[in-house]
Amino acid sequence: MSLIETSRSANIFTITLNRPEKYNSFTEPMGLDLQKALKEAEHSDIRCVILNANGKAFCAGQDLPEVVERVKDDDYKLAETVRTTYNPVIKAIRTLEKPVVCAVQGTAAGAGANMAFSCDIVIASHDAKFIQAFSKIGLIPDSGGTFILPRVIGSARTNAMYLLDEPITAEEAVSMGLIYKSVSHNKLEEVTLNLSKKLASMPTKGFGLYKKAINRSFENTLNEQLELEADYQTLAGNTQDFREGVAAFLEKRRPDFKGK
Repeated sequence: MSLIETSRSANIFTITLNRPEKYNSFTEPMGLDLQKALKEAEHSDIRCVILNANGKAFCAGQDLPEVVERVKDDDYKLAETVRTTYNPVIKAIRTLEKPVVCAVQGTAAGAGANMAFSCDIVIASHDAKFIQAFSKIGLIPDSGGTFILPRVIGSARTNAMYLLDEPITAEEAVSMGLIYKSVSHNKLEEVTLNLSKKLASMPTKGFGLYKKAINRSFENTLNEQLELEADYQTLAGNTQDFREGVAAFLEKRRPDFKGK
């Protein structure tokens, strides 16, 4: 059985975590397979990516038995697992020049929660919960948790999620601005697919430039970001999508974007 399943429908590429009997907790092989799938998603014909999971839980984070076994080796450091399994996944999601929609059907804990938060749009079932979980075992948040969370929800809520290990419901996550939308469990697949179809029909070349600009904004000064916006606007203005969008506006018709 594949740890990561992939499928494609038209220009939408779906990546599914597939270790349901272990709540989709990550082992190193599973992390490496996810990295391969995200690499495949770079194909120019793919214009939107869905990340979802099979089973009751979205992802329980790290498979602890794997780490417990590895720490028996005196030369092993936890940094090896973080750098091999998780960091490349977060980087791949953030640098993928097309929208990544995450559908969370159940509990997302630890690295699983932070992986979801790294996606561009997160839709969660009313049954979903988000838990940092790291403090239970004396670890710090990884997979971008210390970077993404304080920037999105502020230090007070980040501190509570980590220090108190407080589970956040999907509805609470929406109200905090942590995720985009919460829907009934039986509507999650439909809502995710409809949203992804919409995104895939839009000017996805510009979406890629937008993601690059957002990523750079975390390190740039205002003046540097204004200059970057000007440069990227030139690149966006040279796309086929821009020309089609302007023509459609002037001709009062729906645009037919190609993501080019």
